[in-house]
Order: sequence, then C-alpha cells, then structure tokens
Amino acid sequence: MAKISSQFQQQMQALIGEAETAHLIDALEGVAPVSVRLNPCKPGPVFADTTPVPWCDRGHYLPQRPAFTQNPHLHGGAFYVQEASSMFIEQAFRAMAFSPQRVLDLCAAPGGKSTLWRSLMDDGALLVANEPMRQRAQILAENLSKWGHPDVVVTSAFPHEFASLKGFFDVVATDVPCSGEGMFRKDEGAVEQWSPECVEMCAARSWEIIEQIWDTLREGGYFVYSTCTYNRSEDEDNVHRICQELGAELVKIDVPQEWHIVGDTTGRDLPVYHFFPHKTRGEGFFLALLRKTSPSALPKKVKQGKQAKDKVAKGAKEVSRWLTHAQEFKIFNPDPEHVVAVRQSLFEDVYRIASCVATLQVGIPLAAERGKKYIPEHTLALSTELSCDAFPIVELTLEQALSYLRRESIVLPPEVPRGYVVVAFEGTRLGFVNNLGNRANNMYPNEWRIRH
Repeated sequence: MAKISSQFQQQMQALIGEAETAHLIDALEGVAPVSVRLNPCKPGPVFADTTPVPWCDRGHYLPQRPAFTQNPHLHGGAFYVQEASSMFIEQAFRAMAFSPQRVLDLCAAPGGKSTLWRSLMDDGALLVANEPMRQRAQILAENLSKWGHPDVVVTSAFPHEFASLKGFFDVVATDVPCSGEGMFRKDEGAVEQWSPECVEMCAARSWEIIEQIWDTLREGGYFVYSTCTYNRSEDEDNVHRICQELGAELVKIDVPQEWHIVGDTTGRDLPVYHFFPHKTRGEGFFLALLRKTSPSALPKKVKQGKQAKDKVAKGAKEVSRWLTHAQEFKIFNPDPEHVVAVRQSLFEDVYRIASCVATLQVGIPLAAERGKKYIPEHTLALSTELSCDAFPIVELTLEQALSYLRRESIVLPPEVPRGYVVVAFEGTRLGFVNNLGNRANNMYPNEWRIRH
C-alpha cells in the first residue's frame, strides 16, 4: 500500500483525535472484509460460514474472497458483491415516513446501491438509475438487467440535464464523486492522489451537483447524501449547507450502539453517520438523510403523442405471452426493431424521463425483430417477470454453465425441444440458447462474457 500522507493523518487527528487516528491507520493497512447481498427475488447461492451485515437484512460477510467470476449465480443476478458499509442506505430507507414511488439514484454506477434501492422499493415504484459517463452507464445497465426487476429506467445524463423534472422525485440519492478517503485500503490510487486541495475541489464539485439536482426533489421528499470520505468539507459542511441554503432538515436514523457507527465529528451534533474501518466491519463511508422543507414546483405532465399512448406495438401479441403478468404491462416499440414492456402505471413517468434525458434501458427489453421473427432479448431471461411457461428451461452443470458464460457452444440433452431455450444453474436463470438439436447456439451477450 502507498504511504498515507502526514497531511491526511493531521486532518483525521483534528476530527477524531490522535489515538483514534492511529487505530484508523492500522486498519487501513489491513485487509478489507468481503461482503455480498442476496437478491430477494431470485434463488440464492449457499455461502458457507457467513455472518450477517447488521444494518442490511440480506447482506452477508464472507470469511474469505472466493472466485466470484466463477460463480454462475453472480452472472444470473442472484447476489451482488457490495461493500458492507454502503448497505447502510437500507436504514435510511427504513427511516423515511412514506414508501417512495419515484427514486433517482444520481451517481449510480456500477450498481450496488441501485440494486439495493430496487430491492427495498415496492413493486410498481420507479427507480431511475443514472450514470453520466456512458461506459460506466453500460455497466450499470448490465448489473440492473441481471438483478431482474422490471420497474427500472437506466439513464446517462449530467445533473443539470434533469432540470425540467422539477419536483418529480420522492427521493434523490447522491453518492457523490469524492476524494475517496474511505477507499484507501482497496485503491492505492486514492492514497496517491489525495491532497487537501483535492478534498476542497471535491467538496465544491459535490455542492455543484447538489444545487443542480435539488429542484427535482419534491417538497417533503428525501435527499440521501453519501460519500466515501471522512473529512468535514465533503461531509458535515456540505450537509449543513444544504439545510441552511437550500431548505432541508436532517432526519435521525436509529443506530444501535453495537454497530459502532460514529456521529458528527465537527462538534455540531448533527445526526449524520460515519463508518470508520477500525470500528465497523467495512470501508469508510458517510451518510446523511435529509427531508426537503423548501417548496418545489409541481411536476408537469408531458403530452404523449397518439402513437406512444395508443398504438399497439408490432409483435405485442406474440411476445406478451412471455410475461407472467402481461396485463399489467404496456408493450411498445422504442424503435422499429425492438419490443419493450413497461408497467402500465409507470408508462407516463417513463415517457417523460425519456423525453428529458438520454435513456439506455427502460422496463423489460423483450425482443428484437429479425425479418418476421422475434428473437428474445437476453434481459428477458433474467427478468423476474419471465413466465415459467414461455420457454423450456434446462439446468446446466457447473462446467456447462461456465462454458455458456464464456460464450462457448454447449450441447443440450436430445429430449430438449428445438428453438429458444432458457439455461439455468441451480435455479438461477443465465440466458438463452437457440437449440438446433446437434448443438445450441449461445445467445449470451458477447460484451458480458467471462474472459478468463
């Protein structure tokens, strides 16, 4: 590990004292714990000798880091490898006075927090997971596709591009880009790049993001502010400034003492939450939950064209049978060659979002039209809405599953019908093959394949 700078140590001594800083530095020179979170909507793998993450119902610590890439359940979205401290957003969710119907996860890639938000939210509530950098947004879309919930929109936009969605969201979550102090143990580059100047630059950039997105949150809605840092400039100072300048109040989250989560380090006695690696089993993390008290403009309805609202999609009759609850979904053509399903009750919201910002994925991509045929999309195989009667499902051995995930050819038993078949491993669906009898054409996305 790169040498931690004396300036960082001085900063921490001013916040938590000399003795605590010494313990923190010792912890940062140790090994990071390994944790996963199970998908409540999919059959999960069995991990041996786990211990629970206390602030997340489906979070688990593992005794050591296995070869996750070689576990087909990961590729099928049955679990997510997530740092334990960041799972604390579950407690922020549970502290809210209502169940949110529209949530924006603004800086969402690679998708750990987004998949957790989606697991916590009600069916029929809409999650907008956003990442401005297109390459990272593609990874976000992949991970949410694997998680499998239909009520998701993945966007790739900068905060100011959401400006027309005034008062639209019940919750805005911002895991803002930061100086990365909490990642020193896992990222040597964060250690090497840290400086007091970097801290101040990141604090200013975070404030710019907050200002640009603030009006999209409705009055009475919740703002979840989090960082991977310890310093006051990026943490308490920005939170205090939100309350004073934008109009918000901090919401207390009940935290048992045995979790060893630290509160305000600045003397203001703010209800905020710090995770220090020498105290909690995880990486450095900071979170504050705020309720917006300033007024917001009511969200405007966007008039839909007749084609978007009423036209029956090409292929709708054929592909609707692939869904368990087809009557709850509107099937439409986002372009002439694709068929997508979005929950009827969310279609107006999805239409409005797509009219404002660049949208990578909405709802359930069902099929691509090739000539007069409809080829099922890979995302459909992973969706929790796939009807178990739509396609034959064949269980693979571990060796076969890994071959499939490497996008190699596999051979199915002779009794399997020809045509599109879903392959699975221990109950977790992995994707489609086109069974030709003597061989099965592998339909796994080339960009997702295991490369080693």
